[in-house]
Amino acid sequence: MAEIKDPENTIIIELKDGPVVIELLSDVAPKHAERMKQLARDGAYDNVAFHRVIEGFMAQTGDVQNANMEKDYNPGRAGTGGSQYPDLPAEFSKLPHDRGTLGAARSMNPNSANSQFFINFKDNHFLNGQYTVYGRVISGMEHVDKIARGEPPRNPDRMISVKVAADA
Repeated sequence: MAEIKDPENTIIIELKDGPVVIELLSDVAPKHAERMKQLARDGAYDNVAFHRVIEGFMAQTGDVQNANMEKDYNPGRAGTGGSQYPDLPAEFSKLPHDRGTLGAARSMNPNSANSQFFINFKDNHFLNGQYTVYGRVISGMEHVDKIARGEPPRNPDRMISVKVAADA
């Protein structure tokens, strides 16, 4: 695993193939980073499916309302829900959507991000300035690359557990 410099702003996502370590960019998108930590500490992300995984683009997850594969999983609704917390305002920056960056998923409304996020499989610069970048994978991208593809995948992978490194 990567050396963790700031455990309070580092997320560890356990996938079937191994851990993915994400450095949160709390200086760039503080509200989004704080939300991810809150949902991780709530246990809300545990067992949530990757409901939209597009080859050569990104893997999307984080619908804590409809995509928990252990309770009330609804594949037809996965990707339409959020969390019990209010939506977040956009925190756009000059950071590009490079391979391994974390972007806030949202509806057409730029201020509608809530709990869902995506990890870019490759540089997706056409998203720059339109979706909040709030983290980057610092180790384990090879595990992200193995997530089952599909919209939705026939047998979706899930985030087995999501923890703030300071709590792990």
